[in-house]
Amino acid sequence: MDLRKLKTLIDLVEASDISELELTEGEERVKITRQSTPQTPIAPVNYIQQPIETPNLQTPTKAEPPSEAKDGNADEDRNVITSPMVGTFYRAASPDSAPFIDIGSTVKKGETLCIIEAMKILNEIESDKEGTISKILIENGQPVEFGQPLFVIS
Repeated sequence: MDLRKLKTLIDLVEASDISELELTEGEERVKITRQSTPQTPIAPVNYIQQPIETPNLQTPTKAEPPSEAKDGNADEDRNVITSPMVGTFYRAASPDSAPFIDIGSTVKKGETLCIIEAMKILNEIESDKEGTISKILIENGQPVEFGQPLFVIS
């Protein structure tokens, strides 16, 4: 059978709704089958979820009495800047640039303190208070949760 004729038959099967074509010419026999769905069953894939290790961050929860009140730093609760979202905390715009702020830096309202990456979007976190950074409570590149304390301003 001529290859051009065979290619024409294949093109006809692909262009039509038929799934099988069988043609006999003398002693030559051609059977063209189009497979629209897999005929062999696909084995189900079992995904194993590995536990994600999270750093042991010692942050007071709202149910616990604040430990700072024992130290005489009750004002610290009002001067904590918390994470507005879940993501990854970065102190600088890029790995080789200087951090936005350090301990002892004076900040104004609206000044960028850090970046939190969430879903491949870099979100600049701005200060909602004025003062001096007295503590940075999270390490660069660490995951943060919504409401997690990031900075203490005095």
